[in-house]
Amino acid sequence: MRKVYLMIVAALAVVACGRNPQPEDGQENSPRGNLAARVKTVKAVEGQQTRELTFAGRVTANPDLTVSYSSLVNGIIERTYFALGDRVTKGQVMLDIRSAELSALQSELTALESSLQVAERQLKSAETMFADQMLSEKEYLEAQVQVRQAKAAYEKAKADIALYGNSKGGGVFSVLAPASGYVITKKGAAGGTVFAESEPLFAIAGLREVWVMTNIYAGNLQFVGEGMEASITSVSYPNEVFRGKISALAQVFDPEDKVLKASIVLPNEEMKLKPGMSVVVRLRDQSKEKTVSLPSEAVIFDNDAYFVVIRKGNEFTVREVVVAGSHGGTTYFTSGVEPGEEIVAKNQLLIYNELKSK
Repeated sequence: MRKVYLMIVAALAVVACGRNPQPEDGQENSPRGNLAARVKTVKAVEGQQTRELTFAGRVTANPDLTVSYSSLVNGIIERTYFALGDRVTKGQVMLDIRSAELSALQSELTALESSLQVAERQLKSAETMFADQMLSEKEYLEAQVQVRQAKAAYEKAKADIALYGNSKGGGVFSVLAPASGYVITKKGAAGGTVFAESEPLFAIAGLREVWVMTNIYAGNLQFVGEGMEASITSVSYPNEVFRGKISALAQVFDPEDKVLKASIVLPNEEMKLKPGMSVVVRLRDQSKEKTVSLPSEAVIFDNDAYFVVIRKGNEFTVREVVVAGSHGGTTYFTSGVEPGEEIVAKNQLLIYNELKSK
């Protein structure tokens, strides 16, 4: 009898050792210890998604504040008085050009000046003779007409020469700065040959206001429009943001680059932005469609997918979500999160790993 009793006790002990303790209700979704008390949650909210688009850009001079000079005659540059980047004032001598064409014009001007002087002397003589009744009125009027014609021809030739610059004689004329500003392009040097109406020898621009040009690709065109606010940054001023708006968006794609050119007007009173400088352009687009959003810190990225930890009372669940985009510390979702749901935003990775291991 004692032997049978011992065998029954041993069998019960074996059965008891072979069973695992059953978890309490909800324990499979509850973190161990007091971790649940140390989490922070945020509520998912519904709103409009803000999208940030980033493009490469380049600073250029404002075309409306830029004046260029092209030679009107063929000739040779004798001397230049400026360098690229110089600040110049209107009327300042920029360069001297020697031209055979100008030499011919100067000779013509000299001849016309002599003709005018002769006509004026003849008119003076005609006035005296007309007063003494030694000359008819018709002859006197003809003398007046000759002076007017000679003067008109002389003034025209003088104006034509003035178009080329300030004549120094001997077929040499000085080109004067047509406006005040900064020299942004320079072509040619002393001894170089110039041709009439060829590419500009120099360009002067006011830089108190500049443009930033950027390329908009077809895939981003739906998000970009005139009047959009733009933030401009540069490696030259890493802690400074320049703000402007898209002033113009081309209506025809560039045939070579397959892009649309967009121009952004920026004030430049401190003269920090220089033509040719590379910048980064950021455009903010606010979608008209409503989406659910959360602070980006609440989102977990694992195995090429995004997850969030949802809290409902003392229960925690992991849910995969589909991200539409992120901007300024906020992540937007197309599915997986409903407005008003509580999402763990602190220690969520610990909870995620614990629930994942079960």
